[in-house]
Amino acid sequence: MASHEGTDTASDFDSAAFLKTVTERPGVYRMMSAKGDILYVGKASNLKNRLSSYFQKNVDGPKTRALVSQIALVQTTVTRNNAEALLLECNLIKEHRPRYNVVLRDDKSYPFIFISTEDEFPRLAYQRGARRRKGKYIGPFPSAGAVKRSMGLVQKLFKVRQCEDSYFKNRSRPCLQHQIKRCTAPCVGKVNADDYRHDVDMTVKVLEGKSQVVVDDLVQRMESASEALDFERAAKYRDQIGSLKAVSDMGNALQDGGDVDYVAAAVGGGQCCVQVFYIRNGMNLGNKAFYPASPGDSTSAEILNAFLTQFYLDHELPKEIIISEPVEDADLLAAVFGERLGRSVSIVHRVRGERAKMQSLAVTNADVSLQARLASRSGMAARLEAVRELVQLDDAPSRMECFDISHTMGEETVASCVVFNAEGPNTSEYRRFNIRDITPGDDYAAMRQALMRRYSRLLKEGGDLPDILFIDGGKGQVSMALEVMNELQIKTIEVVGVSKGPDRRPGDETLLLCGQQRDVQMRGDSAALLLVQQIRDEAHRFAITGHRGKRAKKRQKSVLEEIKGLGPKRRKQLLTHFGGLHRLQKAGVEDIAAVPGFSEALANKVYDELHPTQGLTPGSS
Repeated sequence: MASHEGTDTASDFDSAAFLKTVTERPGVYRMMSAKGDILYVGKASNLKNRLSSYFQKNVDGPKTRALVSQIALVQTTVTRNNAEALLLECNLIKEHRPRYNVVLRDDKSYPFIFISTEDEFPRLAYQRGARRRKGKYIGPFPSAGAVKRSMGLVQKLFKVRQCEDSYFKNRSRPCLQHQIKRCTAPCVGKVNADDYRHDVDMTVKVLEGKSQVVVDDLVQRMESASEALDFERAAKYRDQIGSLKAVSDMGNALQDGGDVDYVAAAVGGGQCCVQVFYIRNGMNLGNKAFYPASPGDSTSAEILNAFLTQFYLDHELPKEIIISEPVEDADLLAAVFGERLGRSVSIVHRVRGERAKMQSLAVTNADVSLQARLASRSGMAARLEAVRELVQLDDAPSRMECFDISHTMGEETVASCVVFNAEGPNTSEYRRFNIRDITPGDDYAAMRQALMRRYSRLLKEGGDLPDILFIDGGKGQVSMALEVMNELQIKTIEVVGVSKGPDRRPGDETLLLCGQQRDVQMRGDSAALLLVQQIRDEAHRFAITGHRGKRAKKRQKSVLEEIKGLGPKRRKQLLTHFGGLHRLQKAGVEDIAAVPGFSEALANKVYDELHPTQGLTPGSS
């Protein structure tokens, strides 16, 4: 690939001179502002023709006119072909997230169901991420919830184990799953290998949408068992057939089968939504809504085109993608996808029969999801306006932060900072602070340290300061926050304390409005209070989660080392026997005493150390 740059500034960009130097070969172009920010990334089969279209006298669309008015520099990269340009464009958009591009915000891998077919007694497991283990993978599923529902169904039907291998190998008696009829207990020989393997095979067929094949097999086995006068086994098959027929619409199996994704886009209110339905082996595994960032006047076809590129270059490809309307790069995308998959991939929008119904359903879901999101944003706007009136700001707050402290009797103190903007929680900007060098249990000192570290860094790095700082606590914590603000010479932040009522019941909170030097007892149905409660509760949750994780990590490293009479050899023996500290913590005294070399007295000592009576209490705020 070759690169080329136009070197003009924003005020005197000479498009005519620049275009004389541009090649007619395929490639990618990057439009940049005077500050060096990438405004837009695009591709073209003919760079000269595409770039010339931006600098005509009558440019279509306010988005394009606004983009062109900010261009200070255009960089081009020549590629060998259109497919290479497509891939480079996608990578650059994901890396730089230009403001005038449609940008998909979806960095998650998608979950699968994994069956360890190499094992004598295979297990079903939830799998997200790289698929390195040998076995069979079914999916992808749109969410963890869809995986859990499917696993729960087949576990009821065929009782295939889902426990970890370390747990499975160390059982001496059936676990609770066997008692509630969710597992045939192969760990202790309650089922023979052939019968268990049949259950696994039936499980795979159901998950692949071949329920009728499973029913036919079970009917045949039921009849054979009846003829052999094995009525107990026949009854088991009868019950399985009944359960399977009762849930035969679990995946809404489609008559045409195959691996198909239905993708539809909807735009409105300055927002967009893309809905994807996942069909694998004719089974509807569920759907998922995406909300890409996009310029306000983007069309649904533009959004759909960008989504297909960015999404499917990183995710599992089906054999066919059915879209709600035609897109510009359909043929090019199909060729690139086919090359990646090693077989043909079709992208179509004209379908009939059941496929047309599914296509229409995807469009309906995209519209409904978009309207729900717009309504939610409208509700958020009303709550922000209520907070603005309460705190007496000139404008509705665009950024709010809230701090909370959590510890256990002063141990492993953690402070949390959550950030909300006009759209709600901005989780990518949440922060936790491990509090050190204070008197254990001193919440005031912990709050001071967290605030000082947070806002001194924001000032140093030029970060965005909040319009409102909520402190989960009373006048003591609020006074500490004001002291930090004064010390850092920050005058633009409104500090608001959220003090719980005498019975600590939601709805009885008092807000300490420092800017107005007054306290406000909020009504339980106040829109402002509902938002403040949401922010406060999120800070509380985030603090406790961080504290628990930190405390568990410390105890995992040290709890066994603190037990007298338990040396390195015995610690290793314990962890190996139970497959880790997590399983050891669930073991009883008798289980621990059964480990070779452990007396009942030592087992009791280990058990007591792993189950302290001291409970978790959040910081007094």
